[in-house]
Amino acid sequence: MKISIERATLLKAVSQAQSVVERRNTIPILANVLIEAEDATVSFRATDLDIEVVDRTAAMVERAGATTVSAVMLHEIVRKLPDGALVSLTDDQRTGRLTVEAGRSTFSLATLPREDFPVMASSEYQTNFSAKAGDLKRLFEKSKFAISTEETRYYLNGVYMHVAETENGRALRCVATDGHRLARIDAALPEDAAGMPGVIVPRKTVNELRKLLDDDEADIAISVSETKVRFATPEIALTSKVIDGTFPDYSRVIPAGNTKRLEVDASDFSKAVDRVATVSSERSRAVKLILDEDKLTLSVNAPDSGTAEEELVVAYGDEHLEIGFNAKYLLEIASQIDRENAVFMFNSSGEPALVREGSDTSAVYVVMPMRV
Repeated sequence: MKISIERATLLKAVSQAQSVVERRNTIPILANVLIEAEDATVSFRATDLDIEVVDRTAAMVERAGATTVSAVMLHEIVRKLPDGALVSLTDDQRTGRLTVEAGRSTFSLATLPREDFPVMASSEYQTNFSAKAGDLKRLFEKSKFAISTEETRYYLNGVYMHVAETENGRALRCVATDGHRLARIDAALPEDAAGMPGVIVPRKTVNELRKLLDDDEADIAISVSETKVRFATPEIALTSKVIDGTFPDYSRVIPAGNTKRLEVDASDFSKAVDRVATVSSERSRAVKLILDEDKLTLSVNAPDSGTAEEELVVAYGDEHLEIGFNAKYLLEIASQIDRENAVFMFNSSGEPALVREGSDTSAVYVVMPMRV
């Protein structure tokens, strides 16, 4: 195999591949990227056996062929090459080496045979549809902060993507929760998506997916089966196993009867929480919200480090209420609010609060209170 490719193009392809590769693994071939060159196209394939990414790009192919080489090593070399360099990759199967040349730099890297590289079995997908990258980015980016990191509740270690019934008809919905907070985001249901089985997309896949969604107007082809999900553009295909488990009935924890309404500038609220939380204890990060007519007082009392208090002018017309929250959870939710104002709906100091953007119900957040 012998190919020539522009450095920026090669870096983009190799960087997507090396991020899928697990840094520590006991199977040497899984640390490698499979490079396959044919006609005027070269593809870079990497896998950790749960996720597979294939990046196809144009290149000058002098000699077709395939080999595998350390993904991290190749990425580091290409990253350090000068901008605009033309990179030549030459594989010599007799010596088991891949030569990387750019200008006056030459590297010789050890390779492993392509036959040893595991290719994810192709799947029969029940549902195939396409969605705008901007819609998918909103669904996953706004929900992923609530993914649980608790390995014992593995079925919460991802984003639950499914078709849901709403007041305005059916929607494509993403939900994530860790039991302390919940994010539920809706988007218009794409054509042909109605029969999609609900799947739990793992956290790592959600993070990798971000790199496919740069161009908001790009169309992303989505294929879903009971065991796998695939997101693809003409250049990149990301295939992932889904989490084998049942996502809990999240609708039961979304409060429907909260009537105490607080409206606050999301940016001012976020900055104020961040300031008073400076003195909160690392372990609890507790902040108390004290609500009176058109006034919100944020208060922290940490015996070991001190106290803090800040007042905000808000829109609130209900009875006096005191309720405590983890500051980190409040900051994460506030950072998801795209509009100026965040609306909090409360019931009592011991019940979860509902958060949304103004009157928009397509993005809803729930946060559990804590004793302070």
